[in-house]
Amino acid sequence: MWRFISRLTIVIGVLAPAPARAEPVSFSRDIRPLLASKCFACHGPDDKARQGELRLDTLAGATAKRDRRQAIVPGRSVLSELMRRIGSSDPEMRMPPPNAGNALSQTEQELLERWIDEGADYQGHWAFVSPKRPVPPRLKEQAGWPRNPIDHFVLARMQQHRLRPAERADRYTLVRRLYLDLIGLPPTPAEADAFVQDRDPEAYANLVDRLLSSQHYGERWARRWLDLARYSDTNGYEKDRPRSIWPYRDWVIKALNDDMPFKQFSIEQLAGDMLPQATESQRVATGFHRNTMINEEGGIDPLEYRFYAMVDRVATTGLVWMGLTVGCAQCHSHKYDPISHTDYYRLMALMDNAEEPDLKVKPVEMQTRRRQLELQIMKLEAGLAEQFPQRNGDDPTPKNRRSHLEEKFVGWLTKVQKEAVAWSVILPVELKTNLPKLEVLEDGSIFSRGDVTKRDVFKLRFDLDDRFKEPVTALRLEVMPDDRLPAGGPGRAFYEGRKGDFFLSELQVQLNGKPLAFSEGSRSYGKLSVGSGSTDAKNVFDGDGSTGWSTSERPGQPHQLVLNFSQPTVLQGKFEVEMLFERHFVASLGRFRLSAAFQAGVKANEQPVAIERLLAVAAVNWTAGERAQVKKYYLSVAPELAAARKPMDQLRNQVPAWPTTLVLQERAADNPRQTFRHHRGEYLSRREKVSAGIPSVFNNRQAGQPKNRLELARWLVSDANPLVGRVVVNRAWRTLFGAGLVRSSGDFGTQSASATHPQLLDWLAT
Repeated sequence: MWRFISRLTIVIGVLAPAPARAEPVSFSRDIRPLLASKCFACHGPDDKARQGELRLDTLAGATAKRDRRQAIVPGRSVLSELMRRIGSSDPEMRMPPPNAGNALSQTEQELLERWIDEGADYQGHWAFVSPKRPVPPRLKEQAGWPRNPIDHFVLARMQQHRLRPAERADRYTLVRRLYLDLIGLPPTPAEADAFVQDRDPEAYANLVDRLLSSQHYGERWARRWLDLARYSDTNGYEKDRPRSIWPYRDWVIKALNDDMPFKQFSIEQLAGDMLPQATESQRVATGFHRNTMINEEGGIDPLEYRFYAMVDRVATTGLVWMGLTVGCAQCHSHKYDPISHTDYYRLMALMDNAEEPDLKVKPVEMQTRRRQLELQIMKLEAGLAEQFPQRNGDDPTPKNRRSHLEEKFVGWLTKVQKEAVAWSVILPVELKTNLPKLEVLEDGSIFSRGDVTKRDVFKLRFDLDDRFKEPVTALRLEVMPDDRLPAGGPGRAFYEGRKGDFFLSELQVQLNGKPLAFSEGSRSYGKLSVGSGSTDAKNVFDGDGSTGWSTSERPGQPHQLVLNFSQPTVLQGKFEVEMLFERHFVASLGRFRLSAAFQAGVKANEQPVAIERLLAVAAVNWTAGERAQVKKYYLSVAPELAAARKPMDQLRNQVPAWPTTLVLQERAADNPRQTFRHHRGEYLSRREKVSAGIPSVFNNRQAGQPKNRLELARWLVSDANPLVGRVVVNRAWRTLFGAGLVRSSGDFGTQSASATHPQLLDWLAT
């Protein structure tokens, strides 16, 4: 389709004013636009705005009897109340009211009178009627001018107005037009001369093919599409920070250069993540609806601005694939088109069940570079033991180095095993939150998904078993990275500069309904946001919600917080943990795990939990693999090898980070998001729940309703949507010729201008 539209290179003459029509008055062409502009605001499809119970956008409404009178009596304009009102000289009776400043002219009144006398035939709005492929018109003369069916339609219309085609453009003009139309760049003097001097009969077609094969073709036409997609490399609103979504831009360019079919092009952008075995490319395509603005101002309600993002997505979808001002129905039923207030939110419900993650994009060339560096690092790691320094006075032989390494390793092991703590993971039997959904994973950690707020509360209940007959001395909270979280977690903050962050304000525990106190705390790492004060672990039980624990600036890494009980306590019965995350930004944890200790004086440390678990077990009980694992860790921290590890650190710094892009991801079936109608379009004025569906005006065009975003995407580009073909080709025509066949290219509704060449529009659309 993209190639087809790009070959439109005809020259259109300026149409003279149309002569008076002798044919019957057309409701679709003449009357509906008149009623829409003068009457529908008070007597149209909006039930709540309707005045006097009179509806003029349907035959049933216009001919209904009220007090023995009918607004329209088909065939009898003299008996029609409508004509009496619009021609009345009485200000109390005249319609539209004089103060509306919207009076009908004498010509418009006569047009209405003719239409009623001819039978007042109500036809569906032409844009809502599925296009049928017309036969190109037969021409009376100049039959040698047309080169393709498009020319037949254009010339036939010109002949109606006694116009003749313009003279053929000279070759310099033609080559310039082609370059600008197809790749958006002018030809160089050499390129222009080459075309002018090329006498091959196929020179023109050959040039078109070369330009269509240029990478600049996709760049030129992507600009138009990216405008529709609201593409931006920054977030908008007050901070307007940069964001990474350029992979979506590159996807659009590639799709156009690859001549991707428009149906596929649309479906992948609207719902590529929902396709079977969705590829990385298809997921990147869903960035279309991640181009909404993102508000990062402190104190905003994230759910409110997610609602505004959905408002933008509904309006954009209606504009791009339907050419309708669907956004008008956010606050009330559309005053001119048959789109109700409820229809708007039903359409929103089809798109409302998506999460908004960042996707790591893994280009092949970057994968290769990372593998090369990782292999070099592994090779250096494997040789670390051989670089262990010799004991003073020893001969520099491998045997003496190994002996010295083993001696140091055993000494380190003896020391750290004395300090090792045997932690026991505790598993909750009940999880409650204000909004996020928590689930227990196989390793005993807890994962948070779904919507979040700037004040989240997690309540966990544990029914502890016989393992806890000994008094528990401390509680450990592990915060854990996860690729599903922003920047890898462990938190769910999604703002630039804070991605992956969290802020634990308070942690309280109860045993059988009675609070337990903490005496002290420690953390492996602590870094609070600017202005938050101390990083002391005691912040989480000081009763002050403005202080707390965070590990910002270290996203994607594990850390731990250890809280010591004031008195060792046997945790049998109903043990409850409540965690408060309260900040001026989304700050709850995304993945974490709780464990209990049974020995006094335990503290948090930076050892990996897997190593710490092994150190708590006697070394004689280790397998060979476990001993090798601990020894490898020792080599990574041994001070004697600090210099030897520097080349490895330098290589790690060279490993390129995966670029990211903003995408959509459909929610899991066990946690669907509910959508409600919002009175007057206000976020806080939520009313009844709505079911997903397309506007009711299109219901009769297919057997079933779309139930989700993928089904909506398929419906939008199907024959059941009468608008999509017309809207898309009209947009391309406008790009090439400055004006569309329908002048109001963003509005094909009842207030739109009629097509200048309706048959040509439908021929292109089909």
